[in-house]
Amino acid sequence: MRRAALTFVILLVIAMPARADLRAGAAAVDVTPTDLPVFVNGGMLSRIAKEVKAKLYARAIVVADGDKKLAIVVVDSCMVPRKLLDTAKALASTTTGIPVSNMLIGATHTHSAPSTFGALGTPTDPKYEAFLVPKLAEAIKQADANLEPARVGAAVIDAGDFTAVRRWILRPDKMQVDPFGNRTMRAHMHTARNLDDVTGPSGPEDPDLSIVSFQSRDGRPIALLANFANHYVGASPLSPDYFGMFAERVQLALQPPNDETNHPPFVAMMSQGTSGDVWLRDYFDTKWKRPNISEYTDGVVKLALQAYKTIEYDTKGPIGVEQTELELKYRVPDAQMLAWAKGIVEAMGDRPPKTTTEVYAREQLYLHEMQKTKLIVQAMRIGDIALTALPNEVYAITGLKLKALSPFKTTVNIELANGAEGYIPPPEQHHLGGYNTWPARSAGLQIDAEPIMVEALVRGLERLAGEPRAWQHSLAVGAGITMIEAMKPIAYWRMQEWSAKQPLRGKRFARQTVRYEPGVVFSLEGPLHEAFALVGMNRSAHFCGGRLRGSVKLLDAPLSTRLKSPESTYSVSLWFWNGLVTDARPVTGYIFSRGRDQALGAPGDHLGLGGTAGDDMQGRLFFFNGNDANQIIAAKTPIKRWTWTHVVLTRDGERVQIYVNGKLDAEGRADVTIPFDVTDVFIGGRNDNYANFEGRIDEVAIFDRVLTAKEVAKLASPGGED
Repeated sequence: MRRAALTFVILLVIAMPARADLRAGAAAVDVTPTDLPVFVNGGMLSRIAKEVKAKLYARAIVVADGDKKLAIVVVDSCMVPRKLLDTAKALASTTTGIPVSNMLIGATHTHSAPSTFGALGTPTDPKYEAFLVPKLAEAIKQADANLEPARVGAAVIDAGDFTAVRRWILRPDKMQVDPFGNRTMRAHMHTARNLDDVTGPSGPEDPDLSIVSFQSRDGRPIALLANFANHYVGASPLSPDYFGMFAERVQLALQPPNDETNHPPFVAMMSQGTSGDVWLRDYFDTKWKRPNISEYTDGVVKLALQAYKTIEYDTKGPIGVEQTELELKYRVPDAQMLAWAKGIVEAMGDRPPKTTTEVYAREQLYLHEMQKTKLIVQAMRIGDIALTALPNEVYAITGLKLKALSPFKTTVNIELANGAEGYIPPPEQHHLGGYNTWPARSAGLQIDAEPIMVEALVRGLERLAGEPRAWQHSLAVGAGITMIEAMKPIAYWRMQEWSAKQPLRGKRFARQTVRYEPGVVFSLEGPLHEAFALVGMNRSAHFCGGRLRGSVKLLDAPLSTRLKSPESTYSVSLWFWNGLVTDARPVTGYIFSRGRDQALGAPGDHLGLGGTAGDDMQGRLFFFNGNDANQIIAAKTPIKRWTWTHVVLTRDGERVQIYVNGKLDAEGRADVTIPFDVTDVFIGGRNDNYANFEGRIDEVAIFDRVLTAKEVAKLASPGGED
């Protein structure tokens, strides 16, 4: 045993990456065009800028660990194609010796910079492309020349007040028509201007403002790389938007202008986080007023400087890069779509598109011609800090996944890096439609591109760390989970998934089958954070047409008993957050259901939220047992929209009880209409798909007994006093 243990230790030491002294250098190169006017990217139609409002820069950091080097560049641009970046990297490599694969170049995604990427109604600006390439290489060259002994550290601070989800889910009767003439839009950008039209955001935001700081050994600032997921603030072209203003103000704060040292100037930069579905406006705040760009920047700078003061530094590496090239397909038009697009483009002639339909018709021809692409995803390591780079506009949930799965202490995700391949929504978001999903060069990749890219990046992080991926969403569970499991439910669904293909169940419930239908999105904020998740946010699922379908065995008495009597004994406990106005339809939504899938007349047990079908039920919970029996038991407590509510439904034969927030709210008798052999339960909808729920559901527990009033009260206050 002793020899085996010694051998293991030796192998472990050999496998660990070497830690050499770090060096770092930084530089900023002016990339403002000198030949005006220029095309400006970032809009549906083409724009031209004839003047410069603020200078644009390419800001670079080079990090060295012994003979290894890597380079990070953030450039004030909306997006830059891989071909241009590969050319710039090759040019920089010839002068610095840094491998092309060790270079990360990301665009800030300012919508007020010259166009280097043709997308939607905007062409590229060839003269600016030629101008930009040597400037990017020069930034890396200068940063490499400025290398000096350094130390590095990172900090993360919550900046959730400065970002919010801009893509909201429309209620079913408010769906909109896409540019192809089809009513497919269940979610779209900025639809929450009228809150009655929507049911909630389509995903979570990433509130992390991440700071990676490089200093000399004596504490003089060399460079600061910030990262935040906010699409942009908004500025007139030509301008770097708030990204440039942030860099200038951080530089001013950390290196005053009267610094007369002979050292290279301190360089700060703001890189773009996973911000494809976020912006600065919180639509829940009905009194929101848009801040001007200076006010917004000051707020973010203040938080960055606050985080900066907490950083602990290390002078050692290692550094490393794992880069993966992926060949992915575009969603090309079928024959019918292609014929439609050709007809519209032929009618346009040589003029640029003037409408959204014309824009997307032309995009179909581009996709048909391109068919597929090769892109790179990249993971970098600097000590205990990891960077990931994706050439896309990435949803915030994707960034949260990468952080949760990363084996590193700090992980920073940079989007629109090393190329420009448009939006990559998670697969379940494609079902909801909207601008981010319409096939075009701005969103053309195959539907499963996002999980493919996430998996490639996580594997790269694993190789860099020499450790397996983490599962932070299942660590350090709160007292509420422990309490529920101690009550021995026969099924417990936490709704903590990142996607429809990742049902998370404890070992005790491994035999329970569960499946999400299309029309459910994931990782929204859940109830009672600390009661359910001591590490990270407690997450929930948002239902928007789909259901969770589970098969729960042994829900009732033994089969021999059920053959003689249809009586049923069980309880279900869950939290729900209604997103739909209660005057939208006769039944606002069914939250829980038992019965055979698609059964005519819906025989079974159904817990719903009342709508316009009866004034005494609108906005109140009710129990219903199918159209033939037509027995209804209505609760009394009004349910507030967009507020978490706890409900327990119990059935003991014909006796039915509904508890709301721990208190008995309705009681009555109803016939049992469920066939004895049915084991299906549905969360977020009725068994026949009528009036499915619109909103969030979390922490669903099913028991094969009737819960006591004391147990119900505990479930409504998880982690509280008995």
